[in-house]
This record gives sequence, structure tokens and C-alpha cells, in this order.
Amino acid sequence: MLNEQNIDGRPWRRELILGGQKSGKSRRAEMQAKAWLAGGGKGTPRREAQLIATGQAWDEEMRARIKRHQVDRARRVPGMGTLEEPRDLAGLLAQNSAPHRLLVIDCLTLWLTNWLMPADDLASKSTLAQDWQAQCALFMEALEQAPGPVILVGNEIGLGVIPLGSEVRAFVDALGQLNQQVARRCESVTLMCAGLALGLK
Repeated sequence: MLNEQNIDGRPWRRELILGGQKSGKSRRAEMQAKAWLAGGGKGTPRREAQLIATGQAWDEEMRARIKRHQVDRARRVPGMGTLEEPRDLAGLLAQNSAPHRLLVIDCLTLWLTNWLMPADDLASKSTLAQDWQAQCALFMEALEQAPGPVILVGNEIGLGVIPLGSEVRAFVDALGQLNQQVARRCESVTLMCAGLALGLK
């Protein structure tokens, strides 16, 4: 068997990758996916890697950013497919996790944003905030039961100045709580800073 360990020399399980913007989070997740695809051996199912993207293109800058990520990802990890899901991560995780398939969820912060600070007017924010609690519980259950390896990418935004405005402060609190819940369910937690990985767990 080849590459039965991830890039840290550990068995493939669940990893949470946290960091600031442009800290190297997505690049690390891509390196893990590339290593996963290179693994396996005779007599084992062909390995797959799937990105679950939560970002939505609501303006030109975001559209350009998503396109740039797609081009870069296709170049760095050509064997990885992509699914887009802004809100129902629990359902997508349950449907797609398998022992031969690595799932990369990028990112948890945008997923939370889609629930608590949506850019569209399809649902009231108060209704989405209530639904978020149920969705979060379903996601934690799906993560615990996932039969295949899962890499989750998210932002650490609670290290700076306390933001003005109750809505933003509530979002920062919710993200910190989400990161804690996910970290408890992951065998590995990595903090990225300036492209360098610091193992927290």
C-alpha cells in the first residue's frame, strides 16, 4: 500500500485547518488531497478527492476569486472534483463520504456566513438563524459518522480587535463556537500562519 498516511505521517481521518486570510489553508488542504490521490494500491478501490465549495459569487470580485481558485486547484490537483453547496453541508457530507473518497470542505466560515449573514433575500435572517442551529447539529452528526477522511477549512478571525456592531460580534462568537465543535470531532487540528503549519492537535 502506498501513502497510507497524510502529509504529516498520520493516518487519514478528519483534519480541521484554521488560519487567517491567505495563510495557506486551502493550499494545505490541496496538498493533502494530492497525497491522498497518490495513495492506495493493488486490490483497493481507486481513490477519489472531492472539494465541497461553500462560497457564492455575489459580486464581480467574488466571481473572479472563485474562478482563480478553480484554475489554481485544477493545476495543482487535477484529479479533484468539485461540488458546490452553500448551506446543506450535512446532507452533502452524508451522501458523499466513503472510505475511498477524501472530502475537502472549503470553507466553514463562508458556510456560516450563508446562514447568519446571507447576501440574498430568499429567507429572513431570523428564520435562517433558527434553522442554523438544527443544521449545525446535523452537520456534527454527519461529520462524526463519515466513513471516509474529511478535511475542513475555516478562518480564525477571533484574534483581532473586537468588531463594532452586535451583528458582527454575534457572527465572530458563532464562528468561534463552530470551530470548537468541529475541532472536538477531528483527530487533527492545524493552524496556518504565513504558509507554515502549526499542529494544535
